[in-house]
Amino acid sequence: MLRLLKLLFVLVVLIAVTVIGYAYLGDLRPDQQDVSEPVELDTN
Repeated sequence: MLRLLKLLFVLVVLIAVTVIGYAYLGDLRPDQQDVSEPVELDTN
């Protein structure tokens, strides 16, 4: 039982390190571009 808890703890630590590493090193920023569209206003 203790072996299973150790394995579970090691897996949780590895997953946490992986997620933190991906958050810091992963490039998650979207490409930015200017968007302009003409707008017609009905002023009658």
